Amino acid sequence: MGKEKKTESYNNDSGSYNYKMFKCFNRKFKINEVTPTDDVRDAFCQFAVSNGGGSVDGDSSDGDGSSGVMGAEQLCSFLDDHQGETGTTVEEAQRLIDEVIRRRHHVTRFTRHGLDLDDFFNVLFYEDLNPPITPHVHQDMTAPLSHYFIYTGHNSYLTGNQLSSDCSEVPVIKALQRGVRVIELDLWPNSTGTDINVLHGRTLTTPVPLIICLKSIRDHAFFSPPYPVIITLEDHLTSDLQAKVAEMATQIFGQMLYYPESDSLSEFPAPASLLHRIIISTKPPKEYLESRNPIVKQKDNVSPSSEDETPRTEEVQTLESMLFDQDCESKSDSDQEDEEASEDQKPAYKRLITIHAGKPKGAVKEEMKAVVDKVRRLSLSEQELDRTCSSNSQDVVRFTQRNLLRIYPKGTRFKSSNYKPLIGWTHGAQMIAFNMQGYGKSLWLMHGMFRANGGCGYVKKPNFLMKKGFHDEVFDPRKKLPVKETLKVKVYMGDGWRMDFSHTHFDAYSPPDFYTKMFIVGVPADNTKRKTKIIEDNWYPIWDEEFSFPLTVPELALLRIEVREYDMSEKDDFGGQTCLPVSELRPGIRSVPLYDKKGEKMKSVRLLMRFIFE
Repeated sequence: MGKEKKTESYNNDSGSYNYKMFKCFNRKFKINEVTPTDDVRDAFCQFAVSNGGGSVDGDSSDGDGSSGVMGAEQLCSFLDDHQGETGTTVEEAQRLIDEVIRRRHHVTRFTRHGLDLDDFFNVLFYEDLNPPITPHVHQDMTAPLSHYFIYTGHNSYLTGNQLSSDCSEVPVIKALQRGVRVIELDLWPNSTGTDINVLHGRTLTTPVPLIICLKSIRDHAFFSPPYPVIITLEDHLTSDLQAKVAEMATQIFGQMLYYPESDSLSEFPAPASLLHRIIISTKPPKEYLESRNPIVKQKDNVSPSSEDETPRTEEVQTLESMLFDQDCESKSDSDQEDEEASEDQKPAYKRLITIHAGKPKGAVKEEMKAVVDKVRRLSLSEQELDRTCSSNSQDVVRFTQRNLLRIYPKGTRFKSSNYKPLIGWTHGAQMIAFNMQGYGKSLWLMHGMFRANGGCGYVKKPNFLMKKGFHDEVFDPRKKLPVKETLKVKVYMGDGWRMDFSHTHFDAYSPPDFYTKMFIVGVPADNTKRKTKIIEDNWYPIWDEEFSFPLTVPELALLRIEVREYDMSEKDDFGGQTCLPVSELRPGIRSVPLYDKKGEKMKSVRLLMRFIFE
């Protein structure tokens, strides 16, 4: 992509773009008309009828089906036979036709009752009318919380990096609006010790008052999905301030706040039973031991992961050690004794805790042994998860069948980067805590997973992760399995870049050269990638290529799609991306919208693709 200022012009009369070369002469490129592909044309001819009522194949004078008409009955047959949308009624098909005609034919809409070829093509290319995955909640929501992957944030209040960015309620609001259902708040006393701030402790992050965060959660928790929001509190408070937290939460949330009558749960409630409710998860009240001797406290609780890092400078070393200590402290439940608070303070805080949290006090394997009469949440760092899964993978799966497992990023991710989430999901971990304020390929995978089930923030775990055999055996993520099904993906075309980008954004002297990359991300045996050919000098690329992806565990596979613009001299430019859960893909020809690097949907850019399962 050119770096200096360029000039370009669009010629409306001739349908072409002019690119200025070396400030001396122009290069003119014709804009190709967006037309249906052969598969779209064939599908229309198969189901449409001619104006005289006969088959388009037999009566079309021009041979391309452009004179045919598809009415409600024909569209209903197409959706049933070709798209796999069984159960579509004629009335629903007619409403779809009416909507397309309303959008495309303002003047003649009252005289049209069917779709011509161009209308049919636009039906397929409208993302809201023909999405690639099911757009609404469709999974069983009556199982316990442990049966679901839950959209989880890490340090949800940070606006940027982990060391010096501002703390704010804004990223909390954004996360909730995106569908995140688990918000993490780190609680610390303010400078006077009389109130509570939210901040990343022992760093240079600026605090935000807890009351602002709680009110923001109350006001935005159910922006779209009605399913419960879980607040994970990492508190470093005295018993007096814990009591104040309880008072705040009770007053701000009111009837929205859910907590059980008993001290612990024998089974987690179901999302469907907690609509528009807020749940608190944290460790039970502990004594604030570090209030008198914080230095000793820090030295006694250095995270094991900190030993693996080599600081570059003395200043960074200080910041690293502070972050490690805070990370270890905030996640640890073994470093404090039971609190000796007054009777009116301890129950007020403790009774609000629905999901009791903890961190391994010894060997993780021993900590994961099931307790028959109660359930809880366990937190592991990404490194601890890797080590545990390497040696005791089935113990992890067995633990997550009834309990919640939360995974959080290692302390050295100062820039709010993220880790690979699939290892946690393949072992049944429900809460893969991510830094939502950043961006990158790992975060794209997180976005993709939770586009499933209508984007409600709760995705039902595959049945094989919940089953036990006669001898208590469970799914083994390390075991190689046979191919279960093959996903065939055909990439037809793309459009919309010329509306969303300046005409010299990708190349200063000519239209872009687009290609598409596709990745399957899942269990190791399924991971693979494919790439289309490069279409040169075209804002409307037509690839028309098909790829096959054999899948051993399709239930956990994600299809990541990325469009790039080929650049001979520099790094290929980014043209859009998306990630889709394979188990949610709708068969047939579908419109696939693309997103920018931060996961925001582009206004116009989309691909036309076909998905077939064999």
